[in-house]
Amino acid sequence: MGEEFQSEKARASAWFRELRDRIVAAFEALETSHAEGPLNDRPAGRFDVTETTRASEDGSDAGGGLMSVMRGGRVFEKVGVNVSTVYGTLGEAAQASMMARKGLSGMAEDPRFWASGISLVAHMQNPRAPAVHMNTRMFWTPHAWWFGGGSDLNPCIEYAEDTAHFHAVQEAHLAPHGAELYPRLKDWADEYFYIPHRGRARGVGGIFMDDRCTGDWEADFALTQDIGRAFLPAYVPLVEKRRVQDWSDADKDTQLVHRGLYAEYNLVYDRGTKFGLATGHDANAVLMSLPPMAKWV
Repeated sequence: MGEEFQSEKARASAWFRELRDRIVAAFEALETSHAEGPLNDRPAGRFDVTETTRASEDGSDAGGGLMSVMRGGRVFEKVGVNVSTVYGTLGEAAQASMMARKGLSGMAEDPRFWASGISLVAHMQNPRAPAVHMNTRMFWTPHAWWFGGGSDLNPCIEYAEDTAHFHAVQEAHLAPHGAELYPRLKDWADEYFYIPHRGRARGVGGIFMDDRCTGDWEADFALTQDIGRAFLPAYVPLVEKRRVQDWSDADKDTQLVHRGLYAEYNLVYDRGTKFGLATGHDANAVLMSLPPMAKWV
């Protein structure tokens, strides 16, 4: 599990950056093309891009990435698209968690890790346009490697046809990897994106996987790429359809309350948030997923 993975790491990191570039361009195009409907008289939103860094315990460079955030646009109230590649050694708590979750031996003797991925969360101006989350990632240690990620739709006002479209596109992209895969990843998302203390899901689901390591790196990487490729065709048509619709104060209130659920999940349960903060990554990048405004009743 050693240096022979340098090529694979480089390819994965480059893919996540390529996917980031595609999504940023597509989202800025949505802002530019919003010529009709609410808030169309505003300037088109653009991403502010900031380099992020992760410092190791001794202060040496341990990787970083790009945090791209758009605020106050015509279509997006706040959207972040982060990409990073970080490395170093896992602390004792992270080692213990890794051994408990994955049954890995030898972490204490060689706690090195490398991780790369893309993470996206979009919160919309129009309450009728759904919020969304997507991430894909690769993780490596000298003892094992794996992929993870997926995407899920988080509308505050649900439309059955939107949910059906989002799931159908993902199912089509996963079909080349086996007919049994989509139902399994759909069920996994339903389980993972559940808020126990509220007794409900945070949205209408999607797909999710973690610890994906069949032993065939090429096949698992191809699956991860197709999860990423499914995102824009699954999501952009929904935004194009809903961004032009009028909304009421009651609709906005519904949106803010739903965002409270999203914030609760990300701060209490989300595994990526916990890992990012525990391993010293840029806190602003880790917490980028939080909505600009939310409400609790």
